[in-house]
Amino acid sequence: MIKYLIAAFVLFLTIPAQAEDRWMSIPPAPPMPEAASSGTVNVNGIDMFHAIYGDADGTPILLIHGGLAHGDIWAAQVADLMQDHTVIVADTRGHGRSTNDGSEYTYARLAADYLALLDQIGIDRVHLVGWSDGANIGYSISQTNPERLASHFAHAGNITLDGVDPSVETNEVFGTYVGMMAGDYAEMSPTPDGFENFLGAVAKMWGSSKPGGPDALKSVTVPTLVVQSEFDEAILMDHSKMIAEIMPSADFLVLEDVSHFASFQAADEYTDAIRKFIEP
Repeated sequence: MIKYLIAAFVLFLTIPAQAEDRWMSIPPAPPMPEAASSGTVNVNGIDMFHAIYGDADGTPILLIHGGLAHGDIWAAQVADLMQDHTVIVADTRGHGRSTNDGSEYTYARLAADYLALLDQIGIDRVHLVGWSDGANIGYSISQTNPERLASHFAHAGNITLDGVDPSVETNEVFGTYVGMMAGDYAEMSPTPDGFENFLGAVAKMWGSSKPGGPDALKSVTVPTLVVQSEFDEAILMDHSKMIAEIMPSADFLVLEDVSHFASFQAADEYTDAIRKFIEP
């Protein structure tokens, strides 16, 4: 898989999207709105970029992006949610504007980074919205520190390796995403020429580290919405159903006519789904 992804980002960076159905292409995210505050903090030996939007009372929302991405991919969701919530985004270790200290990527390590970030900025508890690797980070926090989560909107996560659709390795839309993130990495990263090594390191995590298996989630009590896209290129529908079935406090939602990249493809619908879950 690592070898394919390295080749894919070179190939698909130059291929224009040609699709009729919205799930077959990835629109660019809009620009981020103005943040109330932003910057880097030192957590677990790295400099982690974060930004805070809005200034509402109540439990803040923490948005955690997927692998290879960065916090700015949430621009459409932030612009909406910040109107009546405090919203926090960050760049995961080694992603976007955040550094890495050479450590291997594991979901346990990434979860520890986000918990340390919340400690640094004085946030005790959040509604966590996690996409892909972000959902996996959320599953890890749900197991180790459930008191930090008011809820978990878990889109396109997987808790075992067999939850991944093998066809993702040759999927053109996923390859296009890799190419898009290569371009963003070159513009944002403190190591702009390091994308190939970064991609290999993250892909190694995808092929080995998972946030516990089914048994680990059976005792998780964090209110969770397991979210699956109808045309997900990476995560199997039956796997998401299984997660929802084994978690005692989980519900299941299918987002229609979208793929793994639903937050790009149907931004308003995606945000509405978040709101319906976290708002009373």
